[in-house]
Amino acid sequence: MRALDLRLVASALAGATIFWPASPAGATLRVFSCESEWAALAAALGGDQVEAYSATSARQDVHYIQARPSLIAKLRRADLLICSGADLEIGWLPVLLRKASNAKVQPGQPGHVDVSKIVPMLDVPSRVDRSEGDIHPYGNPHTQTDPHNIALVATELSHRLERIDPKQAGFYRQRSSEFADRWQKAIASWEARAAPLRGMKIITHHVAWVYMAHWLGLEVVGHLEDKPGIPPTAGHLADLLAGLRDQKVELIVRSTYQPERPSEWLSGRSGIPAVVLPHTVGATEGAKDLYSMFDDMLERLLEARRP
Repeated sequence: MRALDLRLVASALAGATIFWPASPAGATLRVFSCESEWAALAAALGGDQVEAYSATSARQDVHYIQARPSLIAKLRRADLLICSGADLEIGWLPVLLRKASNAKVQPGQPGHVDVSKIVPMLDVPSRVDRSEGDIHPYGNPHTQTDPHNIALVATELSHRLERIDPKQAGFYRQRSSEFADRWQKAIASWEARAAPLRGMKIITHHVAWVYMAHWLGLEVVGHLEDKPGIPPTAGHLADLLAGLRDQKVELIVRSTYQPERPSEWLSGRSGIPAVVLPHTVGATEGAKDLYSMFDDMLERLLEARRP
């Protein structure tokens, strides 16, 4: 079980759960997603045959969510569950699964989709030591910031929809093919656009941008958190600032749900621009769907880097 720390206070600030998108009339499948990006993907693949619900909003820290009765009720009625996995939701998803008592979405069933078992995982630790902070034993769970991972999940999710709802298999297959074609063209466009970023050194608030950095060829040289999940300390920030003299760091990156003060402090004293990136659908005003999420991510990176 994940060690509790002062960030549990954040759970008290959790906003209302969101629906993504609005429930379509006549939908046959109910998809319960742990994160907004997977709800958006389910909606893109399932169209009007799917009602996609996200248990968390883009402004919440997914590590720290309460297993509220409303979530239990939603999961009890779900036909399919999709979550990032790798223990990202360990503090609340097992409670939901137990209390919902929905056989269709239990681990090992067609209605249970664990993203961490579909995509190649990065940052898999050789040993797990909780004294080193919020360590994920199965690898870094923030896989959604690489669009190639989205493509892999889309293929598997489409297969699951076909299996659960065989009467509409042709419909899901067609939408999957259309999505894959459009998505691959989008990836080619994004990679061409992002070419000037390759080799850029960045500092991130949390270890949540490993997959984006791997995709774009960026180098993460430090984090505002001294240890994952532990709020930045004045001493660690001072050490980071001192170390910047030896490295040409170009950006300080954080997600929308993280406090701005640490990155602004370091930015103000180093002159390195601080940028907020959309880590999921809805995280910024421009990230309205999966396509615009990556559009906005790249635009913000390129704009912040310009002299």
